[in-house]
Amino acid sequence: MPGTDATGCERRCVWPFEAVPSEVRLLRSAAVAQLTQWGAPVACDEAQLVITELATNVIKHVGEGASATLVLEWKDRRLRVEMHDKSGSLPILRAADCDAECGRGLHMLVAMSLDWGAVVTAVGKAVWCEIGLASELMCRRVERAVRALDAYQDFRGTALEGRPREAAFDESVIELIADLLHWTSGRGLDPDDVLDQAQMHYEAEEEAA
Repeated sequence: MPGTDATGCERRCVWPFEAVPSEVRLLRSAAVAQLTQWGAPVACDEAQLVITELATNVIKHVGEGASATLVLEWKDRRLRVEMHDKSGSLPILRAADCDAECGRGLHMLVAMSLDWGAVVTAVGKAVWCEIGLASELMCRRVERAVRALDAYQDFRGTALEGRPREAAFDESVIELIADLLHWTSGRGLDPDDVLDQAQMHYEAEEEAA
C-alpha cells in the first residue's frame, strides 16, 4: 500500500512499483482513486496521461522491471507528479518534427504542465511536472464535500471494505442530497427553491473560477 500524508491543504502519496506495463495500469487506477479521495477528480485525466508517459519512459530508457517510485503531491492548487528511478541520465527536450515518435511524449508532457523539470537524486533521478487544479474556493468546497461524504458514509455504514470508493461516493451524494431535501421540507422550505439557489451559487462560482 502507498504511504500517504495529509496536513491542511497538502496531500502526498508515494507508490514504489516495478516498471512493467501491468504496473502502469495499476498506477493510473490508484491515482484516480487517490485524487477522487482528495477531492480533485478534475485532475484525473491529465494525471493519467502524465503518469503513463513518465512510467513508460522508465520502461523504455531505464529498463523493463526496473524499480521506480511515483509521488503525487497536491499543494497550493497544483498537483505535482514525480517519477523517481535509479538512472542518473536526465531527459533532454529536443526539437521533434511532426513524424518523429521519439521525444513526442516529453513535448506533450511539457505542453500540458504548468511547470516541469528533472533533477539528479542520491540514487538516480526524478522527473516531475505540475498540473493546475481548481481555484482555491473550489478546492475548499470540494474538500468540505469529501469530508462530509466520508462522515455520511460512516453514519450510513455504506463505506464497505472492498467496495469501489467512487461507487460508494456516487451513491452517498444522491442519498445526502435527498436527506437534505427532506430536512428543508421539514423546516417549511421549498426543496425546489433550495435546489435552484444552490445551482445559482454553483454556476456563479464556476464562472468566477
